[in-house]
Amino acid sequence: MSDDASTDNGRPTEGDEQRFVTLGRISGAHGIQGWVRVHSDTAPRENIVRYSPWHLLRDGRREVWKVSAGRLQGKAVVAKLAGCNDRDAAEGLVGAEITIPRTELPRITRPGEFYWADLVGLAVRTLDGVELGRIDQLFETGSNDVMVVLGDRERLVPYIWQQVVREVDLEAGVMVVDWDPDF
Repeated sequence: MSDDASTDNGRPTEGDEQRFVTLGRISGAHGIQGWVRVHSDTAPRENIVRYSPWHLLRDGRREVWKVSAGRLQGKAVVAKLAGCNDRDAAEGLVGAEITIPRTELPRITRPGEFYWADLVGLAVRTLDGVELGRIDQLFETGSNDVMVVLGDRERLVPYIWQQVVREVDLEAGVMVVDWDPDF
């Protein structure tokens, strides 16, 4: 996976003219001057503050907020958004998804490297052509990333390029895996 955005539904919502990628969410207020605490899905997590503006998704609407400052504070990421000047305003943003246009992400150039947003929704087939389902989400473990594939049942399939994941065709919407369908 890439060292930046990882998870997201990645699909446009009604009325979106472009595709947005979720980078994290606002998880709380920080201090009294309008700073927000951020749950970041980027790696490293502090990369989230490099992107500006954020397109915050709240109550089904996107609102554009410029990031004026941000930093790693211990293990947490905090950010200051232009126009968010007190704790009450910051608390009003809690729960908002932090999204950016997909076009803002760095271009991927290495084989076998994809943004999670590009993989969610792909059909998954075995080398023998057995349909396993579609990728619902991905998550990190200590050793490798794991895909949650929903079909006739839920399967957890490791994302290990060439060992398990043999081919990804984004245009066709298909991933081919070397995986036993009974597992």
